[in-house]
Amino acid sequence: MRFWKWLLPCLGLLALRSSLSQGVIENRRATYRGREVQFPKDARQFKGWRHYGHNAPVWDLPADLPKDVFTFARLCYPFRRGGRWTADYPEADLNFSFRLHQLTSVQVNPFPVIIDIDPAQLRHHPFLYVSEPGHMDITTEQARILRDYMLNGGFIMIDDFWGGDEWQGFQAAFKKIWPDRSYTELKPDHPIFHSVYDLPSPPQIHSNVYCQEMNQHGSTAMRNEIRPDSATPHFRAVFDDRGRMVMLICLNNDLGDGWEQEQSDPWYFTHVSEKHAYPLGINIVFYALTH
Repeated sequence: MRFWKWLLPCLGLLALRSSLSQGVIENRRATYRGREVQFPKDARQFKGWRHYGHNAPVWDLPADLPKDVFTFARLCYPFRRGGRWTADYPEADLNFSFRLHQLTSVQVNPFPVIIDIDPAQLRHHPFLYVSEPGHMDITTEQARILRDYMLNGGFIMIDDFWGGDEWQGFQAAFKKIWPDRSYTELKPDHPIFHSVYDLPSPPQIHSNVYCQEMNQHGSTAMRNEIRPDSATPHFRAVFDDRGRMVMLICLNNDLGDGWEQEQSDPWYFTHVSEKHAYPLGINIVFYALTH
């Protein structure tokens, strides 16, 4: 695992450098719901799901640092029926990459990538995003690879799952990855909520559908996503022996929706994406890669 160096930015965010993987972002196939799906090199060309953000812009990278950029990497993992690693893809990945580029001085790759549980791919990416882990079904060997990735400098963000059932579903994978470790519940004063954007409290991100439903009923509160035991967001972290956070679990939350659906409604963009989803996402990336 390479070490990543840092430059001081003009907006107060440290500019990270991580090597782009060679050959990882070429056209590739992955199994989705029992069938093979072609995932093109440019996620904007992917014909799938809800088509919110296929018009995400492309920007030039510095000619002198063609590889020293941050690439948003999503983990492709085996899953049982009911969950999927492709949730909110590709719009969430494209939109977050653009906003990170737009709002900070980080050099960001406009082409997010899909990463297998493969050491040769993982070692090029210090930050890894995992969506809908409630039905993750990894082997013991895959768990070891992910554990080694984190203990050697990598960071995994877990997002988009709700309630006790999905939490219990994720626990099977969690215990394979961390047979001798547990998680720590983060308090609102933890630096991850204040590293770049000073969030008054840990937010809970919902889809536009649920937010609009609440607004129609005259409430500005965010309703829990169907499940009665998902009203409270939980941020649970795993630390290595040196105290470095290596995994952040965002339970009862869906930052991916906040990124994916920014174009679905002006109210949603202003009150959810811009106010909560992007600030928290940027905080997580900044904190993970500077500690």
